[in-house]
Amino acid sequence: MLKKVDRNIWVAEQKLKYWGLEVGTRMTVIRLKSGEIVVISPIMVDEATINQINDIGEVSQIIAPNLYHHLSISDFQSIYPNAKICAAPGLESKRPDIKIDKVLSQGTLGKQDEIEYFLFKGFKILDLKGVSSLNELVFFHRESRTLILTDTAFHFDDSFPFTTQLTMRVVGGYNKLEPSILEKLAIREKEKVKESIQAVLNWDFERVIVAHGSILEKAGKEKLKKGYEWVLFT
Repeated sequence: MLKKVDRNIWVAEQKLKYWGLEVGTRMTVIRLKSGEIVVISPIMVDEATINQINDIGEVSQIIAPNLYHHLSISDFQSIYPNAKICAAPGLESKRPDIKIDKVLSQGTLGKQDEIEYFLFKGFKILDLKGVSSLNELVFFHRESRTLILTDTAFHFDDSFPFTTQLTMRVVGGYNKLEPSILEKLAIREKEKVKESIQAVLNWDFERVIVAHGSILEKAGKEKLKKGYEWVLFT
């Protein structure tokens, strides 16, 4: 079900296991001043959630924000065939089965530039294939002063299962807003990451919505800055 976060911004969540740990996942739904709906990082939705979305506006854009959060794009496309599919660079090669209408890199959404976004450069992750690019787009919803991240930072707390909490205490992301040690080990272009996080910190945000973990309602900028000290002050 959709949960209202602030004026014109909602989230929906579902359970998700990664390497056997419950980490959950979250999509963000934003209504532009035109009434059109932008969906960032779509998840599997039921009929009740679809009805909620339809009640608040017409879905015009569905965004895959990085090279990993794309699994529900096709399902959303079948529900909203008139919506444009937008994606992070590289997804057109990874998912040739998806008709991508626009590859995003940097810009704004909405006639009044209600959402700003850009590609977070230099960020890498460790996965089963080794070191891989993430190619994540980060978003700022100006009206609600909300930053929207996907995999560039995590924020797990005691609302998650004990095994998840214990693991995140070791690898990072427990009661902190930061990448895990797996990302820190993979990243070599620290200067690019530094430039990207500095650009994020130039936005006037208070709240941070993450795809994995709990939403930070307050002091999001301060906590993100602290979580990226390893590149900001080196």
